Amino acid sequence: AIWLLARRNGWDGTARVFRPKRTSIMTFRPVKSTSSAQPTMEGAGVHLHRVFGFGDTTESDPFLLLDDFRNDDPAMYASGFPWHPHRGIETITYVLEGVVEHSDSLGNKGMLGPGSVQWMTAGSGILHQEMPQGNVKGQMHGFQLWANLPSSQKMTAPRYQDIQSADIPEITDDDGTRVRVITGSFWGRTGPVDGIAAEPVYLDISVPPNTQRALPVDTYANAFAYVFAGSASFRDASAPEGVRVEKEFQGEELNIRDMSGDRTLVRFDTGDEITVTAGPEGVRFLLVSGRPIQEPVAWHGPIVMNTRQELMQAMRELNNGTFIKAQH
Repeated sequence: AIWLLARRNGWDGTARVFRPKRTSIMTFRPVKSTSSAQPTMEGAGVHLHRVFGFGDTTESDPFLLLDDFRNDDPAMYASGFPWHPHRGIETITYVLEGVVEHSDSLGNKGMLGPGSVQWMTAGSGILHQEMPQGNVKGQMHGFQLWANLPSSQKMTAPRYQDIQSADIPEITDDDGTRVRVITGSFWGRTGPVDGIAAEPVYLDISVPPNTQRALPVDTYANAFAYVFAGSASFRDASAPEGVRVEKEFQGEELNIRDMSGDRTLVRFDTGDEITVTAGPEGVRFLLVSGRPIQEPVAWHGPIVMNTRQELMQAMRELNNGTFIKAQH
C-alpha cells in the first residue's frame, strides 16, 4: 500500500496519513500467547521487570531479551549497570523518563534523554556501563532489547547509533493513533536506525480509547507487542472483550479471556497484519518484529555466540585481557 502524507489547514507539524482502500487480502495474525513481565534485579541492584529472556529463543528469534526498567524510587535503580562486557549481540535502549549516562572501553560517552534511543552493536566485544538518573520527580522508565547477530557479524567492529528524540519520525493518523518509528519502515516513514542485521521494525504505538486498528507486519518476521500503558485486545473484533488464550502467570498456565494490560507481552502467530482494539483508557505498546536468524545460540549472560567453544573462547579472552579487539 502507498501511504500519502498530507498537509491541511491548521497543520501543527505532525505527520498524518490517509489510509487507502486495500487492494489485496491481508492475513490476520492471531495471538499465540500472552505473559506478564516478571520482577527481577540486574546490574548492581536495579529493580526491573523481565518481559522475556534467558529461555528458549525460538519464538522471539532474532530477539533474545526485553527488560522494562521503570521505577519512581531512585534507590531502586541508582546503582545502575556498572562495567560489563557484551559480544555477539546488539542492545537497544529506549528511554521514556529520566536519563541514562553511558560510557565504554573505546572512550565513547553520552547521555540518553527522554524519547531517545541507543542502538549498540557489540560485535567482537565491548565493555561499557549504563547509569540511570531519574527526572525531577525521581521517575525512571525505559526498555532494553537484545537482538542476536548472525554468525557472519558476531565479530564485526562495535558501533553506536545514538538517536535523539527529535530525530525519530512520529506519525499521527486521523483517528488519533500515534506511531514513533524507531527502526524499519512504517506508514511511509523510515526510522533513523540503520544497518541492522535482522531487518527489524521497532515501533512505539499509542491508540486512543475504544479505537480499533489494523497494523501491517512483515509476513516473514517474528512479532510481539509489549503493553506498557492502558489495555487492549489484540484480535480481529469490534469490541475489546478479549480473546481466550493460554496465559502464563507466576509459572502457571491459565486459560482466560484476555484483555492485555500493563506489562503484558503478546506473541503473534503468522500473517501480515495485527489488529488491536484499545480499552476505555487507550493503550500504548511497543510493536517489534524481525526476521529470524535460525542459528544455534550459545549464551552466557551478556555474551551470545553460536557454539560452546566460541563462548568458552570469549570467556578466556575476557579473563586474559584480550577481549577487546583492535579497531582498524
